[in-house]
Amino acid sequence: MTNELDRILISSSDPAWRQRMAQIHAAVRQATYFEEGGEQDRQLNEILRRVREDKDEALAEFTQAFDNVSLAPEQFRVSQDDLAQCHRLIDAGLSKSIRQAIENVRKYQQEIFIAKREAHPGIKYTVLKRAGLCVPGASAPLPSTVIMTAVPAQAAGVRELVVVSPPRYNGSIHPVILAVCHELGIDEVYRIGGAHAVAALAYGTETIRRVDKIVGPGNQWVQMAKRKVFGQVDIDSIAGPSEVLIIANAKANPAWAASDMLSQAEHAPGSAVLFTDSQGFAENVLEELKKQTKQLNRAKETMKCLTQFSGIVVFSDMASAVEQANEFAAEHLQIQCGEKSREIADKIENAGAIFIGDYTPVAVGDYWAGPSHTLPTGQTARFFSPLSANDFVKSTSIIEYDREQLARSAADIIRLAETEGLDAHARSVRIRQES
Repeated sequence: MTNELDRILISSSDPAWRQRMAQIHAAVRQATYFEEGGEQDRQLNEILRRVREDKDEALAEFTQAFDNVSLAPEQFRVSQDDLAQCHRLIDAGLSKSIRQAIENVRKYQQEIFIAKREAHPGIKYTVLKRAGLCVPGASAPLPSTVIMTAVPAQAAGVRELVVVSPPRYNGSIHPVILAVCHELGIDEVYRIGGAHAVAALAYGTETIRRVDKIVGPGNQWVQMAKRKVFGQVDIDSIAGPSEVLIIANAKANPAWAASDMLSQAEHAPGSAVLFTDSQGFAENVLEELKKQTKQLNRAKETMKCLTQFSGIVVFSDMASAVEQANEFAAEHLQIQCGEKSREIADKIENAGAIFIGDYTPVAVGDYWAGPSHTLPTGQTARFFSPLSANDFVKSTSIIEYDREQLARSAADIIRLAETEGLDAHARSVRIRQES
């Protein structure tokens, strides 16, 4: 085990470090995307085609095939009674924590909502009417996924929210997830998941009406399905394995940094990378990883992620580490550099979310702080943003000229139109000047 982990520590003076980073990105991409035209891609196309054409019949067939659960179309939707019962049975302490998390997220999302600000007369914002939320169906409950996708939409004013999740918990959805849906007032919940659920949200079936936007995490099949239906509906992003990049100097706590790396590596797959300017600190973190990994319930899976998706890189100076962090464009970026943490954060241009200081682990953002934990992965933070309330509105340009304004601009508009050879465009302006 020790020799395996020794390989992830490398110096930026060694040309192999760039190869290591390239390998990490390639592994993450491979865990996110299907090969174009490959067997999985063909299977996915067939799933989408079947749902588009056969609708509920296909959903029932794929739920049986992939989840080993037999459901008739009238059983897809979770009943109001089941939602209410799950909510009644939830632990009081957990219920309190969930309500506070919802309040934190709602407050943040309302404060950043762009459509609340005084609008320019040349733009109109319209809230989307209907959004679909994908919630993974792991054996462990993921109530935070419901909160972090639903609350931003509600803060924007989306009236119809649809939750889809595969029936992996005793043939249904985990009761904690259902309890959170009820707490949020979401009453349209379907025990359907995977690529076929994405197709149902995008195309509509006899039971499930199509939505305007699909958001939320999921495996390769879910993300590639979202990619293929984009254009029929909007999506948030194409999210791959969870990842963290930590920038730390010698003042950071190596045990804490190692635990932060493991918190993402345990996702299996999950990527954890550390950039530092201290060789001694890097070696101490490596030793902590060796010790702490053995203590995990999922030690074998986590070790695989550390060796395949992770790395510790020692740079000659912090400026080089920051430069490469912007190239890396991580989903989660933690900065543990003492009093210099905020200064370094100001230099970061590409990251899904930035966690500043020793006392801000990723878990604070995952569950509590307010920003959504639905973030861009796999270097897509270069151009994608975190999910927020602003993703659930669309804008429309407003243009209004009176007779005098058009007259002042007519000659220029006509000249530009005629340059492009569009005579009818020019005539539509000229005819108004002749009357």
